[in-house]
Parts: sequence; C-alpha cells; structure tokens
Amino acid sequence: MSGTGSAEMAPPPALEAELAADRARALALTPVSRETLQRLDDFVATFRDWQSRINLIAPSTEPHLWTRHIADSLQLLALAPPQAATWVDLGSGGGFPGLVIACALADKPGAKVHLVESKKKKAAFLEEAARVTGAPAVIHAVRIEEFVKTPPKSVDVVTARALAPFAELLAAAYPLLKKGACGLFPKGQDVANELTEATKYWKVEASLATSRTDPNGRIVVVQGIEPKVRPAGAGGNSAMRTKPQKHRKPQEIRQAQKGRLP
Repeated sequence: MSGTGSAEMAPPPALEAELAADRARALALTPVSRETLQRLDDFVATFRDWQSRINLIAPSTEPHLWTRHIADSLQLLALAPPQAATWVDLGSGGGFPGLVIACALADKPGAKVHLVESKKKKAAFLEEAARVTGAPAVIHAVRIEEFVKTPPKSVDVVTARALAPFAELLAAAYPLLKKGACGLFPKGQDVANELTEATKYWKVEASLATSRTDPNGRIVVVQGIEPKVRPAGAGGNSAMRTKPQKHRKPQEIRQAQKGRLP
C-alpha cells in the first residue's frame, strides 16, 4: 500500500521527458558554465518541490520551465552593462529573473542580487533557493515602495518580470532608475502600446531587444528616465504620481498577475 502511495507522488514520466527536452533547448538558447548549470539544476529541484505546495508559476507552464522561465531570465545578462554587479529584482515571485541571474553571477566577484518579494511564502522559497544554490542573493520580504526608500547605495541594474504595465513599472522603479541604474524589463506582444502610454507621462531613453525565447516578446532596455509632469512643490518619489491611472501598489499588482507572464 505504501508503495502505491509513493508511486502516486512521483512526477509523470511524460513530464520528466518534456522537462529534459526543454532543458536542452534552453541551454542551446542561453549557454552557461558547468558550475552555473549545477546551480540551476539545484534551483529547479527546489523550485519543483515548492511548486507542488504553493503556486510559484502557472502550472501549465511547468513543462517549459527551462525555456519560458529560466532561459527567459538568463538572456537579460547579455543586455546588462559588462561591469554590472549589483542587481535589484522587483516582485521576484518564483525567482524569475532575479534568482536565476544570481545563480549565473555566483562566480563574479562582488556580485549581489537583491530580490524584493512581499509575499511571505514566496520570500521563504527564495531564501531556501538561495541557500541551496549558494547564489549571491539577498531577499527583502517587503513591499517595493518600502524597499526603494532605503535601497542599496549603488544599483547597476533593475529588473521586473510580469509585474505591471510599463507606465506603472516605471513609477515603481523610478527611485532606482533616476540614480543611473539600467532597467531591463521583459514584455509581451503588447509592448508598443505600453510604451506609447508610458511616454505620455515619462521621458524615457530606451531601446527594444528581441527575446530569444519568444518571437513576439521584447525586452525594454531603459537607460534614462524623468517624469514629464511634477506636481507643484513635489520632489523625490512624487514622480510615482505621474501615472496614467490610479496607481496600484506593487503588491496588489503581483496578486493580480499571479506570477504569469504578460
């Protein structure tokens, strides 16, 4: 009887075969070192264990975990400034892209990736994944608006994936971007409309890079930003009020998105 129970808990062979094939495709798209691959394998094992208990990604995307989530995260490394060592990932959720990037940067001297995730269960998962992989990640179990009040002294890159429409995303990341950090924001096929809407409220110096994992996807690379309108007498984070619609808190945005890709 106990043997039957354990068999029922084992992942279906078809899923294991799909994941193995997807892993090979992902590594062809975004090759990594042997050391990084070992860390990623450890991350995936931890991720799948937690995914069976809490919803880190949409279950329908699990067979494509390596291409849709891991390779999709790894491709950001090639778009970052070569000297970039300190990263901030807003709304890290299941570790994409922040924890994956941390795995890839583990051998880079001085590298550190700050993962901002207010949901306690997901933050606990990130803590465990960082411990298992040895990735240089620091988990901040706070809301984004609290984190940006006292950010690290120097931030080279800001990332966010499946977090919010671009205009709202710029508002959330503005306290970091205005200090010179590069923004790397994966977006879906509606990116042109999101950019048009955002430029009504922000002066953005940005370019688009084609996604390696999705022919319809683009990565918005932000090199500079300033608000077009500031309320009289406002300063600092008041730029977050220049949004096109009533701004939702990043925590509420993540709850609405539930970790799914745009």
